[in-house]
Amino acid sequence: MATIEKTKQRNSKGIVVGIGEALWDILPDGKKIGGAPANFAYHISQFGYNGMAVSAIGDDRLGDEILENFNAKGLRYQLEKVSYPTGVVQVNVDDAGIACYDIKENVAWDNIPFTPKLEKLAMQVKAVCFGSLAQRNVVSHDTINRFLNAMPDREGRYKIFDINLRQGFYSKDILQNALSKCNILKINDEELVAVSRLFGLPGIDLQDKCWLLLAKYKLKMLILTCGINGSYVFTPEHVSFVETPKVAVADTVGAGDSFTAAFIAAILGGKNITEAHMLAVDVSAFVCTQHGAMPELPESFLKNM
Repeated sequence: MATIEKTKQRNSKGIVVGIGEALWDILPDGKKIGGAPANFAYHISQFGYNGMAVSAIGDDRLGDEILENFNAKGLRYQLEKVSYPTGVVQVNVDDAGIACYDIKENVAWDNIPFTPKLEKLAMQVKAVCFGSLAQRNVVSHDTINRFLNAMPDREGRYKIFDINLRQGFYSKDILQNALSKCNILKINDEELVAVSRLFGLPGIDLQDKCWLLLAKYKLKMLILTCGINGSYVFTPEHVSFVETPKVAVADTVGAGDSFTAAFIAAILGGKNITEAHMLAVDVSAFVCTQHGAMPELPESFLKNM
C-alpha cells in the first residue's frame, strides 16, 4: 500500500479537505474526473485555499490517470494505492441535463485507510467536506470518522456533511452518526424528504424540517438546495433565500459540490451568510453551463476572495 501525496502549500489561507470518493464519471461525451469530495477540493482550491482531495485509488491505469488529472489541475491530494480497482461511475444525462448514476462497488475509495499522515492532516485543516456515499463500506466509514474526531473543535473550523444519497448506499445509523459529527449540513429537497421519512420527522413543510434538524443536531448552518426552486441557508438566528438563475444547462454534474466550495470559501474569507450564499448560487449556476464536474471558474468569481 503506497501513499501518493501532493501537499505543497498553495498559500497562507489554510488547508481545506474533501474526503471520500475519487473516481471517473463515464459520461456520454467521454470520461471525466469526479467524486463529490474531489470536486469540492478542486473548486475551493480555485478560491485560493489549499484544497486537498483525500481518497484511495487502485494500482491501475485509471488510478494513474486520476493522478495525472489532479496534477494537471494543480489539485493537492493525499491518496492511498490499495488492492482494489479505481472507482468508476456510469453517468446518464437526460434531456434536462439531470444526471443519473450507476456507482460500481468494491472499489478503491471504499477502502481508504487511516494513516498517521492522515491523522496529522486532520489536525491542520480549517474545514472538511464529507458525504454518506463513501461511508457505505466499513473501512472508509471508519477512516472518515477518525479524521473528523482528530480535527480540533475550535471556532472557525467547519465539518460539512454534504449528504449524497445514491442507490441505497446509506442507512439511518450512518446518517445520524454523520449529523452528530458535523456542524454544517448540506442537503437537497429530495434528500430531505428521504431523510424525513427515514427519521420519522413530522409531516410538515421542508423549512420546518430544516429548523428541526438544525436544532436537534446543534448545527451552525443548514443549506437546503431545491434545484430550480432556489436555495436556503438556515442558521439558528436567520434564514437566507436566493433564487436559482436561469441558465442553459449542459449538465448538473458537480454543481452542488461547487456550491458548497464557494460557500465555505466565502465564509472562511469573512463574508456574511447572504454574501456567501449569493456567490455559491452564481458559481453553481455557471458550473451547470459547463460539461463535467471541474470546469475552471471565471476570474469574476475569484477576484474579491
